[in-house]
Amino acid sequence: MGSTGHAILAEGLRKRYGRTEALAGFDLAVPAGTVCGLLGPNGAGKTTAVRILTTLLRPDAGRAEVAGLDVVRDGARARCRIGLVGQNAALDEVLSGRQNLVMFGRLYHLGTAGARRRADELLERFGLADTGDKPVKLYSGGMRRRLDLAAGLILTPPVLFLDEPTTGLDPRGRGEVWQAVASLVAGGTTVLLTTQYLEEADRLATDICVLSAGRTIAQGTPEELKSLIGGDRVELVVREPADMGAAAAVAERVAGARADRDTDRRRVSVPVRDRVAALTALTRALSEEGVPVEDILLRRPTLDEVFLHLTGHQATAPDPTKKAAA
Repeated sequence: MGSTGHAILAEGLRKRYGRTEALAGFDLAVPAGTVCGLLGPNGAGKTTAVRILTTLLRPDAGRAEVAGLDVVRDGARARCRIGLVGQNAALDEVLSGRQNLVMFGRLYHLGTAGARRRADELLERFGLADTGDKPVKLYSGGMRRRLDLAAGLILTPPVLFLDEPTTGLDPRGRGEVWQAVASLVAGGTTVLLTTQYLEEADRLATDICVLSAGRTIAQGTPEELKSLIGGDRVELVVREPADMGAAAAVAERVAGARADRDTDRRRVSVPVRDRVAALTALTRALSEEGVPVEDILLRRPTLDEVFLHLTGHQATAPDPTKKAAA
């Protein structure tokens, strides 16, 4: 960890490819032992930022530190403190899970006994001890990604970069990887996560950094970012389109705020301060006014809405029908 108390720090990073400016003054600060979600539309500069932070690419300007080491001046030392798990699992399908981890340990210059010992530790840590002797080709998608995470932690790096770790996994597989990441962070590892699944960022990230056109345009906790577009809302669906006006009038009177109407969905939405009290009061008022509704609920803004508000783009999640690469 650096003197600033941050495991990852970037200040004014710039990178240009010909006439294209991939990074235009990118800033990032990630405290140790946390998960930072790096979000942005395609072409925002996420991949370039990660490549610089993992010492794979030199910036044109600015500076960056990982685990207290400058990624340009101390690149070789920094690499020893970094784990990187890409989108495609770098595993040999013919070898067993244990053999894969032993192979990675030997590549990292561990002795044979040390590599075997580390492989056993990681298989146990990631819940793969019972399947460690099976060929990887027999593993499920979630098991493969957990094994890939384990391979990225052979040397117990304090900082781990995860590039879309659950792309192509089914819900069960994604849940397995989420549990593994949470376990890593609980053990003190700092994680920088790039993902197109905003639910994943909401679930895992302590802090979220949103990129657009090579710059950080917002950073904060998921709740802080959601507050940028307002707080809680009460939404109700009327039975008949003709009831929209009456429902909106009641909602505005109870909430003391302007209600939004979605005629196509017969939906009225209004911001509220005291969510539970407003829901109770609105339900009672609608009943007293004789306005029939099909549904009424409390809702908070989603990260999808924040993403659209900040970037002007809809989040594009990977195609769930595509199988994760082995």
